[in-house]
Amino acid sequence: MLFNSYIFIFLFLPVAFSGYFLLNHIRKYQAAKCFLVGMSLWFYAYFRFSYLWVILLSIAVNYFFHCLLVKGRHVKGLLCCGILFNLGLLFYYKYLDFLVENVNLLFHKQFSLPGILLPLGISFFTFQQIAFLADSAGGTVSRQNISDYALFVTFFPQLIAGPIVSHEEMLPQFRDLSAKHIQAENVYKGLRLFVLGLGKKVLLADVFGQAVNWGFQYYTLLDGLNTFVVILFYTFQIYFDFSGYCDMARGIGYMFNIRIPVNFLSPYKAGNILEFWDRWHITLTRFFTRYLYIPLGGSRKGMFRTCVNVLLVFLVSGFWHGAGWNYIVWGLLHGVLSVITRIWQKVRGTGGKNRFGKVVSTGLTFLFICCSWTFFRADTLEQALSMLRRLTAVKGGRINMEFATFFQIPEVYYVLKALHLHTLPGVAYYGLTAFVLIACVLLFGCKNLYEGEESHRPAAFGTVVLALIAVWSVVSLSGVSTFLYFNF
Repeated sequence: MLFNSYIFIFLFLPVAFSGYFLLNHIRKYQAAKCFLVGMSLWFYAYFRFSYLWVILLSIAVNYFFHCLLVKGRHVKGLLCCGILFNLGLLFYYKYLDFLVENVNLLFHKQFSLPGILLPLGISFFTFQQIAFLADSAGGTVSRQNISDYALFVTFFPQLIAGPIVSHEEMLPQFRDLSAKHIQAENVYKGLRLFVLGLGKKVLLADVFGQAVNWGFQYYTLLDGLNTFVVILFYTFQIYFDFSGYCDMARGIGYMFNIRIPVNFLSPYKAGNILEFWDRWHITLTRFFTRYLYIPLGGSRKGMFRTCVNVLLVFLVSGFWHGAGWNYIVWGLLHGVLSVITRIWQKVRGTGGKNRFGKVVSTGLTFLFICCSWTFFRADTLEQALSMLRRLTAVKGGRINMEFATFFQIPEVYYVLKALHLHTLPGVAYYGLTAFVLIACVLLFGCKNLYEGEESHRPAAFGTVVLALIAVWSVVSLSGVSTFLYFNF
């Protein structure tokens, strides 16, 4: 089920909210928890009912290993078995086709591809449960009852595309009796985050996405300028799409008095690639740091070993995002630049930049991120490389009119007409220019949503703006599209 759909906004969310708090109000706390698990499973199964048994099997097996691990016997063997189960399930559904395809290519075979349909969110709930097993083995989590564990895995706001939550930040909240009743302040904060996230997705990401889809489909027709426009638009799209989802997830969490961790902190403002990964998909970075980078030795065994560990982490990160060589190259590019940055900081130090230097480093980092996203979005490695080569193609030097058509949305046209600007020369590009300017202001000129979040209070003007965004977004839901990270 999509957050940006009528059935979610007008049926599922009201039923989940009212049912959960009604049961809590009559002190049926366990029933309320089970009700929320049931609603979360409905949310998951809505896409495809056959997905349901996969997540139920995953929960049952991981809970079984958890119960054994907390006893403290044969910990290493049990942990290895639990991790192998999770990775095996992930491999079967996500990477088996990729393996067969590459075996055919390498050994000139004709094995048929299994064509297995990827269950939604399997990468997210698999990593979440691996972390839980590791913490169970490490003695940092006690024996949990099945309802708490099931809710920890399935809680619908973060089930499909994260953030990847940890037991220490979620399980205590599920047991907190003070959070079992409606809190008006949290409902307002939740609605604010949900509406702003919905606006990011529907009003910005989806509009840029239409131009991106056309550009990647007809990339062979583009010159250097228009190729860069496509890459830039995708850079905007993926941020507004994924951060919009996380805003909506955190907003729903607030409504249920549950704090879901922040996943984005103005990542395109980063002055280097290390800072970018401290700001982008923060919970994934946290997972890899805790459960892969540190167990490999982290930065404790010298610079050479540190660089190897960093490369391994980014290699795994790339492969986690998708079963394709383009994702692996994307991960390695970030890994190589991270290694170079670490070495540079070791030699030159981390301070001393003036304002101009910070602007330059931020601009260069953003340019690298834009280009690297090409590998992330392209269907194949060959397509990504071809698009990057096309950046040097000099032709007309004018943005393709086809791109402008995607930004000629009725709302913008009515504004232009009201201002008597609809007959001016080049008016077709006004919408495109407006969207790019809005995106740049939001990305580089505004604070992120989490700065001052706790102290934010309702104001008349802000409430009117939220209402307008909500109405505009809901009206625009007729062009519903899925979130990009549902693919991972």
